[in-house]
Amino acid sequence: MISITRFSLKEAAVPVLRFSIGHLLLTRSPLTWLHKLYKNWEEDPNIGFVMMKGSGRAFCAGGDIVSIYHLRKRGSPDAIREFFWTLYNFIYFLGTYLKPHVAILNGVTMGGGAGVSIPGTFRVATDRTIFATPETVIGFHPDAGASFNLSHLPGRLGEYLGLTGLKISGAEMLACGLATHYISSTEVPILEQQLKKLLTDDPSVVEATLEKCAEAAHPEKTGVIRRIELLEKCFCHDTVEEIIDSLEVEAGRTKDIWCTTTLRRLKETSPLSLKVALRSVREGRFQTLDQCLIREYRMSLQGTVGNFSGNFCEGVRARLIDKDEAPKWDPPTLEKVTEDMVDNYFSPLTPAEPDLDLPVKLRESI
Repeated sequence: MISITRFSLKEAAVPVLRFSIGHLLLTRSPLTWLHKLYKNWEEDPNIGFVMMKGSGRAFCAGGDIVSIYHLRKRGSPDAIREFFWTLYNFIYFLGTYLKPHVAILNGVTMGGGAGVSIPGTFRVATDRTIFATPETVIGFHPDAGASFNLSHLPGRLGEYLGLTGLKISGAEMLACGLATHYISSTEVPILEQQLKKLLTDDPSVVEATLEKCAEAAHPEKTGVIRRIELLEKCFCHDTVEEIIDSLEVEAGRTKDIWCTTTLRRLKETSPLSLKVALRSVREGRFQTLDQCLIREYRMSLQGTVGNFSGNFCEGVRARLIDKDEAPKWDPPTLEKVTEDMVDNYFSPLTPAEPDLDLPVKLRESI
C-alpha cells in the first residue's frame, strides 16, 4: 500500500491518497486521478514538494501482476492496454517532475511500485528495504522503466538484477545509486516530522533535511555489490548462453555459493525472458527514459496480450496462483529461442498498434 502526501508552502502537510498498484489496475481511475493530482500540484505555486511512502510491510510488492493475469484470463486486453498506457505516462511525468519528490522505500520495493518511485528526485531506503525486478521468473521482462533504471547501474549490475530477479538490500540500493539516502526504519517517523516542518519548493532544502537524517549504509560482505568485478567478468558477454558458461567456469573454479545460486536462478527462469531482458537492459544504456518507456510499452503488450503472453500466464500461475513452482516455458530451452522471437517481442502487436504517446516536446522544453 502506497500513500501520497503533498507539502504546501502555506499550511501543514496533507495526506491525499492511499492505494495499491494492483487496486489501481482493477479500477484504473485512481491512477488517472493520481496523475491529475501531480499535474495540479506541479502547476500550483503554493505546493512545495510531494512525498510517497509505503503503508505496512511493503512499499509495493508488485501486486499488479496477479491483476493483469486475471484480466488476461477474462479476455480484457483493452483494460491491460489502458493500465500500461496510464502507468507509463505517469512514470514519465514523475521522471520529468518540476517539483521535489521524496519516496520513502521502507519495505519490499518491486514491480510498478518501483516504477512510480525510482524516477523521482529523492529515494530513501532503509534496513527494511528489499529491491528486485523479478519479472523474468514469471515469464515477463523488467518493466515500468526498469530497463532505464537497471542500465544506468555500475558495471553489469543491471544485467544481473534484470536477468536473475534476485534481491538487494537498502544499503546496496544506496551503494549503486538506486537510492539517494539511507536511514534506519525506526527513524522514518522522525524524518517525516522533519519534512512536515518544511515550507519550501527548493530541492536543496529538502535534500539538506534528508542529509541530516541520513545514516551511513554498510552492504553485507557477501552481497552482490561486493562482486562488481565478478559481475563484469560473467555478465559482460553478448549472449545468455555465454553468461551461463562463464558462471559455470567460476563456480567450478572458486566453489563460490553465490555463483551456484545465480546459476540455479537463471536455469529455472523463462529462456525467452532471459534473452529479452538482456537485450532490453543493453538497449536501455543508449536510450532516454521516454525511449525506454515507449519500447517497454510495446514489450509489455507483447508479453501480456500478444503472441508471447503464454509464458506470462504460465509463470504467474506457477509462481503466484497454484504455486507449484513448475512452469512449462515456451520455448523450454535457450537453444530454442530464436533471434526472430526476440525481435518480435520488441515489435508492436500490429502495424496499426499505436505506440505510447508521451509529451516529450512539452515536458522537456519547460
